[in-house]
Amino acid sequence: MVPAIGMRLWAEERRSGTLELLFTMPIATWQAILAKFLASWLFLGVALVLTFPAVVTVNVLGEPDNGAIFAGYVGSFLLAGAYLAITCMTSAMTRNQVVAFILSVVVCLFLVLAGFNPVTDLMVRWASPAVVDTVAAFSVVTHFDGFQRGVIDTRDLFFFLSVIGFALFATGVILRGHRSG
Repeated sequence: MVPAIGMRLWAEERRSGTLELLFTMPIATWQAILAKFLASWLFLGVALVLTFPAVVTVNVLGEPDNGAIFAGYVGSFLLAGAYLAITCMTSAMTRNQVVAFILSVVVCLFLVLAGFNPVTDLMVRWASPAVVDTVAAFSVVTHFDGFQRGVIDTRDLFFFLSVIGFALFATGVILRGHRSG
């Protein structure tokens, strides 16, 4: 769902020619990027909140760990934001929404597979343990595991916010390149 939302953020603007119109508005590029990102992230947040009746049902039928549920929601919101920021970046790279979708799926898949045990076991055969640990540190799976267990760790928060910040910064660099070129 996230790549499908984000792939239109900039690709459609470039394809239809409204990106130049947007750049003539009295707002900075970073303001446009942040506004589009926050609006999309808010939409995803509303979609996530609409799953709350399931939490109510589970609480009525049993005694779940509501702290773990809350942490899961926080982690899901941050993961969605990271994927959305990456999709925003890939959308700025191309005019075609399908290409933006495929690029974002590949990047997000890499972020999932980087910490997947079969992948790290395969990497151990040809790479040093330091390289394997570095690649595994980029995995969203390892950083999302704490949220699934009900633990909100500042390192995991920092990871997701860093991915969001880097992808939005890269989006700005790409759009400024289009603006000057």
